[in-house]
Amino acid sequence: MSKQQSVTAKLHKDQALWSIECKLVAHEIATGLWTTTQWQLTHFDLQPSELNSFVSILQLHRDERTDYRFNLSSNQPKLFLILDDMDSNEQPIIVTLTASQSVASQYMDGDYLVLSNDMPLAVQAWIEAFIGRHGELLDQRRKKRKGAGRASGN
Repeated sequence: MSKQQSVTAKLHKDQALWSIECKLVAHEIATGLWTTTQWQLTHFDLQPSELNSFVSILQLHRDERTDYRFNLSSNQPKLFLILDDMDSNEQPIIVTLTASQSVASQYMDGDYLVLSNDMPLAVQAWIEAFIGRHGELLDQRRKKRKGAGRASGN
């Protein structure tokens, strides 16, 4: 198998997976005597030509449909890129790419860097189609049993 065939075998798009290249730019920030590198997510390439360290797979999950709907209904829907916290001299390591704000927020308390940028229109349509195929996920709360949460009255 040639190198080109193995690259195209890993770059794909289907109903729940999409290989997307995340364009990151490093900025040198100097404060006093200290210099650090700050990473910025500038845009997404929806048709990457080759597999590299900045290509991530956006995977949609059926149990996150409510989160996707919430994101799509906002003024500016976002994609969230989670990077492993690394030294400023190293190239960032992508942990995951998600369209769910709640998934991204779970990484914010840890040693991860969470970046976001506007979701391309093609990805918005793709997520809408995913929700359309699987239906809206409604939060179903169970009724409490009669008398639950009341004082016993003894």
